[in-house]
Amino acid sequence: MKKTFLTLAILSTVAQADEGMWMPQQLPQVAKQLKAAGLKLDPASLTKLTEFPMNAIVSLGGCSASFVSPQGLVATNHHCVYNSVAVNSTPERDLLANGFLAKNLTEELPAAPGSRIYVTKDVSNVSDKIISADVARLAGKARVDAMEKNMKSMVAECEKDAGHRCTVSSYYGGLEFYLIKQLEIRDVRLVHAPPAGVGKFGGDTDNWMWPRHTGDYGFYRAYVSKDGKAADFSKDNVPYLPKSHLKIAKEGVKEGDFIMALGYPGRTNRHRLPSEVAFTFDWNYPAFVKASAETLAIIGQETKTNEDAKLKYAGQVANVNNYYKNRKGMLTSYEGSDFLARKTREHADMKAWVNANPARQKEYAADIEQVEKLIAQRDAETKRDFYLNSSSPRLLTTARRLYRLANESTKPNAERKSGYQERDLPALKAAVAAIERTYDEKVDKALVLNSLKKYAAQPKAERNASFDAAVGINDGMSEAQLKAVLDTMYAGSKLGTAAERAAWIGKTPADFKASNDSFVKAAVAMYDAGMKSEAEEEELAGKIQQAYATYMKAKIAYMTSKGQPVYPDANSTLRVTFGKIAGRDHGADGTGSWSAFTTVKGVVAKATGEGEFNAPAAQLAAIKAKDFGKYVDPKLKTVPVNYLATLDITGGNSGSAALNSKAEFIGLAFDGTLDSIISDWDFNKANTRDIQVDVRYMLWNMKHVDKADNLLKEMNVE
Repeated sequence: MKKTFLTLAILSTVAQADEGMWMPQQLPQVAKQLKAAGLKLDPASLTKLTEFPMNAIVSLGGCSASFVSPQGLVATNHHCVYNSVAVNSTPERDLLANGFLAKNLTEELPAAPGSRIYVTKDVSNVSDKIISADVARLAGKARVDAMEKNMKSMVAECEKDAGHRCTVSSYYGGLEFYLIKQLEIRDVRLVHAPPAGVGKFGGDTDNWMWPRHTGDYGFYRAYVSKDGKAADFSKDNVPYLPKSHLKIAKEGVKEGDFIMALGYPGRTNRHRLPSEVAFTFDWNYPAFVKASAETLAIIGQETKTNEDAKLKYAGQVANVNNYYKNRKGMLTSYEGSDFLARKTREHADMKAWVNANPARQKEYAADIEQVEKLIAQRDAETKRDFYLNSSSPRLLTTARRLYRLANESTKPNAERKSGYQERDLPALKAAVAAIERTYDEKVDKALVLNSLKKYAAQPKAERNASFDAAVGINDGMSEAQLKAVLDTMYAGSKLGTAAERAAWIGKTPADFKASNDSFVKAAVAMYDAGMKSEAEEEELAGKIQQAYATYMKAKIAYMTSKGQPVYPDANSTLRVTFGKIAGRDHGADGTGSWSAFTTVKGVVAKATGEGEFNAPAAQLAAIKAKDFGKYVDPKLKTVPVNYLATLDITGGNSGSAALNSKAEFIGLAFDGTLDSIISDWDFNKANTRDIQVDVRYMLWNMKHVDKADNLLKEMNVE
């Protein structure tokens, strides 16, 4: 790999063991820190993506996971398989409440539509190919279009290897680009999930809290065709045979032990500008928290007497609740902190460093000033459109996507917009199919009306004219009038049925234009204005990318000059983080202490027999009888449940394999603590702790409660 700014920066710094979401190819530069922390493997082995242990780590496209058997068994979090459990649940067979265990391969259930398991095969730096000399001379939309053309060409060439999914990911705000090649396993099946009273024990009350007693684990299996190729679901498919899988640790962990987590962290923001921090914490997060609270209340109200609708929205409720509490926690940590002042000072110091040298000033200064102006414009547009984005009925959004597909399909595949190429059709079809078990008209209408009231109250100049015309929004409309408009739209469409939705896939633009379906007509009416708006957004995005890349180039050079570590913000690509198992000297309130482990004693203490703390009777009986088998911790004298570590993780790391110094499986990362989640923006070494479910608790539940002996045997535990 050529020496990029990233490589040069790392070579000149000394990293903190607990901070950093490292790209695998960066690890040789932090080898000394890894070995000092306790890693017994050669750090260089972690750079080899097709060898153990990296080839056992997979992505679910939003969560992380890992192979834990030679037969394609995949371990991840309960909340990562939650939607698949919900989709397979009915009021008569409530798998969410009761759990699910396939005793053999034939009993395994199809995962939620669109579920994927991605196995990373290769990562390569393609920065000079995405931003070639010709592209570097362009600006605005022309720059975006040229970069997209290069990406699509590269992806198309990569995907000639059938069954693989290739993507180009951006690092350092568009300064660097990497081509990532992954095997895309499309036949994913649900194997085991404990009851919600284990997998979601504590619910939203305990979410982001410590002490924690949650068995947040679940299992999928990857299936392929008989010739070992990626294939759609078929009864003839066979389990995927991974080249490597993680072995379950025979010895339990203790405080002070080395730990690393391998996974796909979603998004961090540690390199953001002060203005981005201010906008996020002063406006965006507060608006999100308010809207999320309203969403949860509406879904709760509309589904309280409809068990089927409640199951349909269970996945959305869990997701909204998670981010609702996350953002509230971030705001609490932000209030009264010096974060913005410190960020502002650091940014000013960087600009002073740039301006102190004529060469640096010439290279960086203009773009740094430009990026701040462009981001201010983007933030203003985000604020303006906040309610617009949630005022569209879900079926209208679906109709717009299908009409866009019809228009894009008239072009040669290479010229279609990303997201609408032939490679994207399976995911699009799956998304349309998934509506059947995740949509209820009454709930959707209530959610839309709540947002539409706020949108319609905005001045006309701040509203979207094409949306207003298509839906029928005018100045001064009352809630009753808005409701009547929605009632008419919903009543005038047949897209509420799965067959009708599926029938529109593959139709021509002329078919759409001839339709009298209310949502389809609205989609057609909004198309031209939508394309114009997209072009304007891309013009702005192209300018931001160009200026932001220069800003990041300057920041990396500045941080390197100070000897500070430089790792890229998380962007849903494979990363390694390492640290140690550790409690905290004090709790969030500044008093007391946090022990590193919780145990099943805490499950009994919290169990109420109902709601979020409804531990299964069989589990409580096993705890009472001290039926612990070989899973007793010698120091704790009972079964450990969760433990804290100093790992640097974020959303997307959910389901990441927690490994010991020999790369043996010791649990699953699943959460952080409420006062440390602001580390997405501002890492705090003293406070930051993540939470793992101990593999011993997983195995104990599987053996002594759920009787999952078949899986224990498969994982070579029994």
